[in-house]
Amino acid sequence: MRSFEDLIHDVQERNLCHMCGGCVTFCTAINYGALELGENGYPRYKDKEKCIECGICHMLCPEIDELDDEIKKHAGWSEPAGRIVSANIVRARDPQVRDRATDGGAVTGILMHLLDTGRIDSAIVSKHVGLFNREPYLACSKEDILAACGSYFDASHGMVLYSEYYSTYSPSVHALGTVKKIGAQKVAFVGTPCQIVTLRKMQALGVVPSDAIYCLLGLFCSGNFAFDDNSRKRLEKIGDFKWSDVKKINIKGRMYVYLQNGAIHTLPLDELDFIKRHACRYCEDYTAEFADLSFGGIGAEEGWTTVFSRTQLGLDILNNAERSILESYSKHQPPRDQEENRVRNRMLELRRQIKHLKYAQQTSGEADGADPEYQGLVNELKELEQKHPEIGHRPEQPSASGYTRNTLNRVLEKSVEKRGSSQANRAELAKTEHLEA
Repeated sequence: MRSFEDLIHDVQERNLCHMCGGCVTFCTAINYGALELGENGYPRYKDKEKCIECGICHMLCPEIDELDDEIKKHAGWSEPAGRIVSANIVRARDPQVRDRATDGGAVTGILMHLLDTGRIDSAIVSKHVGLFNREPYLACSKEDILAACGSYFDASHGMVLYSEYYSTYSPSVHALGTVKKIGAQKVAFVGTPCQIVTLRKMQALGVVPSDAIYCLLGLFCSGNFAFDDNSRKRLEKIGDFKWSDVKKINIKGRMYVYLQNGAIHTLPLDELDFIKRHACRYCEDYTAEFADLSFGGIGAEEGWTTVFSRTQLGLDILNNAERSILESYSKHQPPRDQEENRVRNRMLELRRQIKHLKYAQQTSGEADGADPEYQGLVNELKELEQKHPEIGHRPEQPSASGYTRNTLNRVLEKSVEKRGSSQANRAELAKTEHLEA
């Protein structure tokens, strides 16, 4: 049986620990009390004498593949990005939620709806402490949920909130210890792909505190970042902004820095590689493939959220939320003006007929324009294009279903890209370790 000593050797010493807190959470919930999270966020022994070497902490680690087959089978996982029952683009109906949220407020809206309808009694989220740091937070009211949403920074505190170390990651699994203390029985968990995997492993083993989890809401994740003051100053220089002017941060293919004056600065993620957490370089999961619902901003228009339903529970939650607190992109699209529809359709029909007649002329050897019918169609098309230039030269907007398909394809491309990059990094790590052995 593998133990925490093995976990240190297999994961921590190789700098692969995701700091999800799963090992410590289980050990604490079961009242063993052998482990704790250190000040640096890594698990460590609290009292080695209390460790019974059960090996469960080792199995729960998202970096260990011991239970991968079990959770994949249970989830009905398949390439390239896990099971996807439905793909939707939604946003919260409440303008207050949308204003505070990062991407449309779908996660916040769903949590508030679940709490309102009694399907959950609390939710584990992460909230910002200072400018960039996050900490796990057990939200027990709609006010708690709203206060924790988005990536906002309280500018009123200015530079006082800076510490010497910053991290965009929150060990939210660790908050499950609080769940057991207050007796919560129906908890929604919001977290990153690695955290979702840890909780699915807990569920596969049937160990506490996973028995209190009602649903798992996963977040698309390109990786998390950790940096010190020197790195912070370097980021300011790369992005040409001051942290004291930052209102919120969003990451979806690029890092978007929203300033208090309304300006938006963007930074390519490859320029941020120097602050990316080392373990994130080896994570293959971009879309939280084992969650009930997965959320992200990539592929969707500004202010909207891409949502994947992965389980029947997830689909049920989303469908119920769309009836009350969320609005779908397909229903938001304004109907096109009837006259514009008529003109556009006539232009398409004219172009089709002109193409057909031109082909017939070429095959029969007739000169272009010899056919009066052909010339009449050409003249009508020119007249419409001159009268409606905005229609003639504006590309037709995709339907809502087509837009959703395009979004799905873009997210899947991103998933494949991350998996390939992570596998290449892992192969390079194995090569390096072999040379050093």
